[in-house]
Amino acid sequence: MRLRVPAVTARRVNVRSLPPLALAGGALTLGVGGLYLAGLLLAGGDIEDGTTVRGVDIGGLTRAEAVRKLEDRLGPAADRDLRVTVGDRKGPVDPRQVGITFDYEKTVDRASRTEDADPFSVIGGLFSSGGRVEPVVHVDEDQARKGLTKLAKAADQKVREGAVTFENGQVRTTAPHGGYALDTAAAVEPLRAAFLKGDAHSVTALPTRATEPKVTEREVQRAVRTFAEPAMSAPVTLTAADRRFTIEQAVLSEYLTMRPDSAGRLTPRLNAEGLRHDPDVAYPLSRLPARARNAELRLVGNRVGVAEDGRAGHVVTDKALGKAVMPLLTKRGAARSGEIATLVAEPQVTRENVDRLGLREQMSSFTVNFEPAPYRSKNIGRAVELINGSVVMPDKIWSFNRTVGERTESNGFVEGVMILNDEFTKAPGGGVSAVATTTFNAMFFAGVKPVEYGAHSFYIERYPEGREATVAWGSLDLQFKNDSGHAIYIKAESTDSSVTVTFLGTRKYDEIGSIKGDRTNVKQPQRKVNTDKRCVPQTPLVGFDVIVQRVFVQQGEVVKREPFRTHYKPRDEVACE
Repeated sequence: MRLRVPAVTARRVNVRSLPPLALAGGALTLGVGGLYLAGLLLAGGDIEDGTTVRGVDIGGLTRAEAVRKLEDRLGPAADRDLRVTVGDRKGPVDPRQVGITFDYEKTVDRASRTEDADPFSVIGGLFSSGGRVEPVVHVDEDQARKGLTKLAKAADQKVREGAVTFENGQVRTTAPHGGYALDTAAAVEPLRAAFLKGDAHSVTALPTRATEPKVTEREVQRAVRTFAEPAMSAPVTLTAADRRFTIEQAVLSEYLTMRPDSAGRLTPRLNAEGLRHDPDVAYPLSRLPARARNAELRLVGNRVGVAEDGRAGHVVTDKALGKAVMPLLTKRGAARSGEIATLVAEPQVTRENVDRLGLREQMSSFTVNFEPAPYRSKNIGRAVELINGSVVMPDKIWSFNRTVGERTESNGFVEGVMILNDEFTKAPGGGVSAVATTTFNAMFFAGVKPVEYGAHSFYIERYPEGREATVAWGSLDLQFKNDSGHAIYIKAESTDSSVTVTFLGTRKYDEIGSIKGDRTNVKQPQRKVNTDKRCVPQTPLVGFDVIVQRVFVQQGEVVKREPFRTHYKPRDEVACE
């Protein structure tokens, strides 16, 4: 409600309505207290006549009326976007999104003298006219922080470092340029000032923090001139263990990079591991003899001879490949050829050291015959290939599983018939037990010490009773210790129906014999029906215990006997249905 003072015009005072008069020196005056009261009554919530805010006249209005009028007249201008630049980018900013608005209440308070109610101001207002008042701007700090952070994500420009890359044998360069980031804390005041100014056509440059690239254009050109261009100028030629091959630029470019150091200097890096596994490099390296091959021995009469000398193995490491390639990349023409240092594995047995190792004669030899079958020939032949040429130094232990490895397809084995859970079944590596049994008997008659072995769960007719062995990856191995005093060379060979294992070395005993005892604890088999699709029919056979004596003879006398005890379960008849 507007408060009016009776008998008072807008700027003239009716003395009849004022407090009591005071006469002093013949002049008519009002008391100070009366003037102050008159000033308050006159101001009484109204805005002084002639008061404007951004061209909007609010003189003579109550506070509520003034607030509504300012909201109505200044509101559209307050909603207009501010035109700003951030670095070299231009765009609009909604002032509300950055928390900048007019505070109409405080603006009216500023225009009204009631906010400054000291006597001198109030009394002075009786004799003054209104004026221009600047609007009060409110900044919501939380909203400003959120809005400017969002603006920075869109407007900031990341620094782009200069770069040199390689693609399909060609050099590629990236020009550097600086970056900048909006200074969100310092940007509030320029935005507030622009909002207050209210000029729809002016553009406000917001403060930024500049970032200069570490890798300059000059550094890019230096890297191209001194390394990149020579690196892609021609193939490189390498030699490893007398084998020569070439790496083309397109292959090199896939594994070559230039990375900046802390000072912004581009340095070359070669992914040697990736390069070594690239088909164009892996293939020629795979033709190197990675494993050493012992000399191939043979019997010439009763003595050991050398059929073919041993051969060293050569392995190329990632480090050696990188060390050979990198120096060649800065060279040109014929100078782009080099040699790779290899890790050399020397053979244990060579023509020169056969006699020194004591590989003089045949210690033992044993053959097992079997019915031909494609899976047997494949698996037995693969095991023989891996065993042949093994050398067991004095007091060392030889392991079948460690030498042959797991019987998997990747290791060269196929599915065949083997014993599992006391029944024939199909599994990878079936038939390898023939090689294990042959090796066991060669060990037996060579007179060396068994460490680990195990017979089949039931007896198989083609093997000697109590003198056979089987193996299973991860659970049962065939191992022996070479206690002969000299090295032992294992020679293994096979046909489609037989496998032979021979131990060459120096005999410790003149003769090794075998005496088999009678079967005891004989048990009869049962009949079973198996519906598994992998079922293998099985004929019945009794189970029994047997003891085999290994007899050591020296100078015609028995000097030692060693018993080998074996228990066989009954081999049940299995009918597949």
